[in-house]
Amino acid sequence: MTFWDFKRNAASVRLLVEFGQERGLDAAKVLARSRLTATDLEDPAIELEASQELCVVGNLIRSCRQPGLGLEVGMRYNFASYGLLGLGLISCATAGDALAFALRFIPLTFAFCRITGQLDGDMYTVNFEAPDVEPAIQRFLVERDVAAASRLMKEVMGPEFALSRFTLKHTVERGPGWIEGLLRIGGGVRPDFGASSNSLSTDFRLLSLRLPQANPVTVAMCERACEELMERRRTRLGTGDYLRQYLAAAPLNMTPDLPQAARALGLSDRTLKRRLQDEGVSYRMLLAEVRGRQANKLLADETLSLTQIAERMGFSDLSSFSQAYKRWFGVAPSVGRIGYHHTTSCSGARLVD
Repeated sequence: MTFWDFKRNAASVRLLVEFGQERGLDAAKVLARSRLTATDLEDPAIELEASQELCVVGNLIRSCRQPGLGLEVGMRYNFASYGLLGLGLISCATAGDALAFALRFIPLTFAFCRITGQLDGDMYTVNFEAPDVEPAIQRFLVERDVAAASRLMKEVMGPEFALSRFTLKHTVERGPGWIEGLLRIGGGVRPDFGASSNSLSTDFRLLSLRLPQANPVTVAMCERACEELMERRRTRLGTGDYLRQYLAAAPLNMTPDLPQAARALGLSDRTLKRRLQDEGVSYRMLLAEVRGRQANKLLADETLSLTQIAERMGFSDLSSFSQAYKRWFGVAPSVGRIGYHHTTSCSGARLVD
């Protein structure tokens, strides 16, 4: 399972918007291009695509440039942020039961990392495999997922919980004093930056810790509800739709090839090709569709020159971008920019494989 396979509730995006507003950002700016409004987030029944939350994350990163941003945001998530999942966790009999419950229902969290647990000597280690997205967004998501998990473990296990080890593969520049305090999210243990993995480790004996609010009836109720919620949120998309979401989230200037896309979707190259063929599309067709849509979004921004747009999309020069745009739509990007302001979509332009 990957984060592309499930929709998610709006609690995480609401938190991101609130975080941005505390820093003077308008909600509309944080939600730009996500197809969401502040009013949408007030609907408790709304469910979002992973790509929408990634868009909001990207907006927040570009507006709040600071080291360790994901760590600070991650510490805002508490057990109540996860709804029924959070209730189920604090109602488990032991810390080990709660950890197993959490790993079973990871799709009901807001994590983008692939999270796994393993016994590592006398410690139990939770590993966070970074998602295959734009580097800046990837860094934020790793920090956020690790920090959120650390806080959740602390809330569930209580005062006896403490991390034995906290590692991150990337580094964080030293900054203001608040970062120093923030990095002690594990009850005093300092993170090991530049490590070989992103992980949280604790003494395995803590897994047998009895939880104070254990309630087997509540756990059973939450387990059934979480199973039903996972089934409802499981997207019924075809492989082509999954691929569109992945390509839309990839860095503009680092277009993935088919093998990279296959790995991100958990498929072999051959399986991805076969499934796309069965749906009557090809990787090249979908890439042209997504890249064309991205180009038109940039063309809608009149503050950007054609040369700047070409650079953002990873083309070596304006001529290369123009040639690609003509393949996608049959017209030059300058014509496409004019046409974009006369229509709300590119439905009038025909993508060419």
